[in-house]
Amino acid sequence: MPNTKIRGVLSPVLTPFNADYSISKPRFLKHCRSLIDQDVGLAVFGTNSEANSLSTGEKRQLLDLLADEGLPAGKMMPGTGCCAISDSIELTRHAVELGCGGVLMLPPFYYKGVGDEGLYRNYATIIDAIGDARLKIYLYHIPQVSQVGIGLALIERLLKDYPGTIAGIKDSSGDWNNTLAMLQQFQPAGFDVFAGSEAFLLQTLRHGGAGCITATGNVNAAAIARLHATWREDGADAQQADLNTVRGVFQKLPLISAMKSAIASQAGDPAWSVVRPPLVELTGEQSRQLDAELSGIGFQINNPQALAHADA
Repeated sequence: MPNTKIRGVLSPVLTPFNADYSISKPRFLKHCRSLIDQDVGLAVFGTNSEANSLSTGEKRQLLDLLADEGLPAGKMMPGTGCCAISDSIELTRHAVELGCGGVLMLPPFYYKGVGDEGLYRNYATIIDAIGDARLKIYLYHIPQVSQVGIGLALIERLLKDYPGTIAGIKDSSGDWNNTLAMLQQFQPAGFDVFAGSEAFLLQTLRHGGAGCITATGNVNAAAIARLHATWREDGADAQQADLNTVRGVFQKLPLISAMKSAIASQAGDPAWSVVRPPLVELTGEQSRQLDAELSGIGFQINNPQALAHADA
């Protein structure tokens, strides 16, 4: 059978909220369509989606919305890893039933200092409970946030026992040596390694990796997708440098709030700046600083007006 696994660039889709912190479904749908149009897949319910500020019910509703509106499920990799194993099973089963190309799965992260045995049991229990050959799990390694890491030994054990289901990993550790070790040890066997930032995209592709799953895909989608498509051509290093420049501006501020602020500003839709507590919006001074720096490098979100709610 041909390899139909997800590859390329995906973004943990920002979740737009109304002033009362309810989800703005029209803005969410427009944003997802815009990303697909720019050849970027949908890693909905990732870290930058404020996923752990969303309930299981809200996530199911948003997945159903995307499916009902005809967005390609094969380009979706929803985050389904929760602290409660029952929530992980429910969300993962729903994603599989909708035909999603894969799921991105955090380890249960509330309890710290847990060992590989507990993490193995978590993933194994989910896989066994779902019992569906269509399930493709992409592990999510972001230890600086979760404080629960996914090491090489755990990956090796899961691959041995569930070779058709453990499909890959998003390495958001920011440690290139760790990403490289995964690429060298597991990518040749078909375990797809995604960098957790476009800053590592070119290096990852040159070592056989699958692509990247990156926050700033929300605001710089076309340029990141272009590098993935043309990385073997002359000028790839210059493209990578340009991506790093844009990423560097956004990373000077709290990233989720900064991306939402930029969309709000460039789309002329202030509601886009809303984040759910405990996060807070940028201050007016921070927003002006961000706008000035983005203007200084000539950065423009591709077609930002397409993201605004029609009634805004």
